[in-house]
Amino acid sequence: MKTKIALIGSREFIEHVQTSIVPDLNTIELIPYIYGEPQEASLHIKNLTPCDAVLFSGALPYFFSKEECHTLSVPVLYLEQDETALVTSLLYILHHHGIEPDRVSIDLMDLSFIDHAQSDLHLKNPPRYVMDYKERLPHTFHIDDYTDFHRQLFQDGQTDMALTSIHAVYNRLVELHIPCMRMIDPAKSLIRTIHEAHAQSLLSKRKAATIAAARLSIQEWDGEREHLHELARLMNGTLQKKEDDASYTIYSNRGSIEHFMESTDFHSLFQLEHPVLAGFGYGPTAAEAEANAQTALSFARKVDPDGCAFILNEEKELSGPYPDNSKKQHLKSDTPDMLSLAKQLKLSPANLSKLVQFYKSRSARDFTTAELSDYMQITRRSTERILKKLVDNGSAKIIGEEMTYAQGRPRAIYELTFPIY
Repeated sequence: MKTKIALIGSREFIEHVQTSIVPDLNTIELIPYIYGEPQEASLHIKNLTPCDAVLFSGALPYFFSKEECHTLSVPVLYLEQDETALVTSLLYILHHHGIEPDRVSIDLMDLSFIDHAQSDLHLKNPPRYVMDYKERLPHTFHIDDYTDFHRQLFQDGQTDMALTSIHAVYNRLVELHIPCMRMIDPAKSLIRTIHEAHAQSLLSKRKAATIAAARLSIQEWDGEREHLHELARLMNGTLQKKEDDASYTIYSNRGSIEHFMESTDFHSLFQLEHPVLAGFGYGPTAAEAEANAQTALSFARKVDPDGCAFILNEEKELSGPYPDNSKKQHLKSDTPDMLSLAKQLKLSPANLSKLVQFYKSRSARDFTTAELSDYMQITRRSTERILKKLVDNGSAKIIGEEMTYAQGRPRAIYELTFPIY
């Protein structure tokens, strides 16, 4: 299966990538999201369909979307324009237009790029008119400031051309009939960043699939066994209890545990009448994960016997105590966006909420009817009806079949196609 990367950029950037880069990508599929100005990039975040990574065309759209990106469970990167992009662009201007660097006005991310290029190339006529935006992001940045910067210099006769790293500024300068050029993104840099997004997505999946254990110490909890099985389900795990041990263990994976800890179900554990103490551990083996979870549980007992949780990962890094009120909450079914989406998909808000939670808790995009049925705790037939409804209205698609060892027809493998972030 190809790695899906959501590519967020201007129309010109997307077209450039699709014509010059995409044909060389064999294991990667780029899903384009186009904005008019970099400030609009953040609007795409809540409309992203399931993907393995998100790649922004530059620092500007990334910084304007940084806050919204906190809701994403996949790697987020941006194409960094560096000295290579600057020097390539200046060389192009000199070769094709005969204009020296000191007659070019430039806007870019970091002023230090100019100093590095000057130091490396020993330019006789280095750029003199430069405006950066590193310190202005995201709150004091205004497109008009950069358009006016280039316009004023050209009208005063101090420059012959503008070199901009902002596509929206380029479009405005064209309208003003000012000679200008967009900063060139070298193909090598583009390919390298796309492959970096691919590598990070694979690493994220491996990390999410790391073995995890949860050690729970519960006192005087009514319906204890039933509640524990429900917790195991929410963690996509299995519950085990040793006869000579007062604590319980749930085995799962890191991605499922971390998703659970961001949910209201986790927070509600510490609002019960009797204390719940929890230790979460990660490791390359189940034994090591359980040992780390036991150590984390011992810290929870020492720090706050009235109820808290700690995490000890495979690097022996301890974090906690949890819960933290600033932690993200999972999407509630009574939000206007959720209700609107549920109506559009013809699902109940409760089922849609569970479906989204199920999808976010997984390290893979694809799933089977059986996996969804187990998570939602509904019959296979009910799950099939939900999936048929989604497939019929284009909100899910069948991407393959899972061969079974027993007799019977192959089971369909599904993927969601509506925004879940």
